[in-house]
Amino acid sequence: MVASTLPIGILVSGRGSNMEAIADAIEAGEVPARIQVVISDRPQARALDLARQRGLKALSLEPGPFPSRQAYDRALAAALKEGGVELVVLAGFMRLLSQDFLDQFPGRVINIHPALLPAFPGINAQRQALEYGVKYSGCTVHFVDAGTDTGPIIAQAVVPVRDDDTPEALAARILAEEHRLYPQVIKWIAEGRVELRGRRVMVKV
Repeated sequence: MVASTLPIGILVSGRGSNMEAIADAIEAGEVPARIQVVISDRPQARALDLARQRGLKALSLEPGPFPSRQAYDRALAAALKEGGVELVVLAGFMRLLSQDFLDQFPGRVINIHPALLPAFPGINAQRQALEYGVKYSGCTVHFVDAGTDTGPIIAQAVVPVRDDDTPEALAARILAEEHRLYPQVIKWIAEGRVELRGRRVMVKV
């Protein structure tokens, strides 16, 4: 299947390791996409420095000066649209997006979460998994809706939980799978292989 070059925008809040994994996969020719802009809600985010080191356009857009969540989301959407972004990729972006924002990119906003959703949404997912006593955890790439990690699931990767695991050790093994899975899903989307039917996501072989 012939893929087009998909223009993506990446939203970040922290260290940017998933952003780096995506950029590495694109540079290696494994993912037919191009990063149009990286935007953070935190000006001190390490991800912005990493993006600039790669020569990527990197913007800080803090929510503080905006009078409302909706006003901030409108500005965020405008910055992405100005960059010609067709797929919005959340990579450690620690804000919930409003329905107004999502309506600007219908079916074109994705996120990765360090658990096998619908189990353990929200923050501290690895600690939640260990405290619950599950034998397997992992990560989930999903479409974003207005809830907290409640959107339709595109793909998941499973990570066994060890008896001596700490949240940090489990998180590190899950993160390795995130770095593999997220670029793969972006590749599928760029190739036109992902179809959303209600809450079910079909990936064409």
